[in-house]
Amino acid sequence: MFSNKDLERYSRQIILKKIGILGQKKIQNSKVLVVGCGGLGSPVIDLLSRAGVGIIGMMDHDKVSLSNLHRQIMFTADDVGKYKVNILKKKISKINKKVKVKIYRNKADEKNLGKILKKYDVIVDGTDNFKTKFLLNEFSLKYKKKLIIGAISKFEGHVFTFDFSLKKSPCLKCFYQGEPSVGVLDCETDGILGSTAVITGSLQANEVLKSILNLGKNLSSHILILDLLNLKFRKVLFKKREGCICKNI
Repeated sequence: MFSNKDLERYSRQIILKKIGILGQKKIQNSKVLVVGCGGLGSPVIDLLSRAGVGIIGMMDHDKVSLSNLHRQIMFTADDVGKYKVNILKKKISKINKKVKVKIYRNKADEKNLGKILKKYDVIVDGTDNFKTKFLLNEFSLKYKKKLIIGAISKFEGHVFTFDFSLKKSPCLKCFYQGEPSVGVLDCETDGILGSTAVITGSLQANEVLKSILNLGKNLSSHILILDLLNLKFRKVLFKKREGCICKNI
């Protein structure tokens, strides 16, 4: 049951006809894992905690650096040198005490990812390397999870949504048949405008909430490409690739 304070807190969501009390209960009962708590993960975690997601898992082994602050909106100068997940847990408790936070101060790898990921309904990728993205793709496939992937560079963002409970769903490897070069998502070399990260992460959070509520159209079988320098958004269709690792789902 929701208290009067809960009803006030979520009132602007609850009055939406497509959400209501039943939709808010779905959000409250959901479990979301965010892997990578930086430029993409920060707005995702912020928005999901404010929306009332019941359990948020956060996985990141990194500490806050000064160069993070222009785009990683959940951190301040006081947080530099501290572990991101520890800081985020404290900040979420100040935003919404009803949200249960589980932190994993580890680098995602083959040994730990499966055990953690299978506990959650929706997986969010906020990482900055394709090795981890492909790992998340593989384990989300294995456990038939919903996976929302984000990628950013310079003035451009990419968003994918996969629902691996559906047999028709392609996967990340259907789009990237080979692993892109290491420098593709290298903000340190190529740079990144802070607002590009926040806008892309916000779209990921929107996809998560739509997925929980089963609302509207998602990006299944599409990549959303954001060109924020020229303010162009486009969706590109791609199909399940013959011989891909997802062929048996």
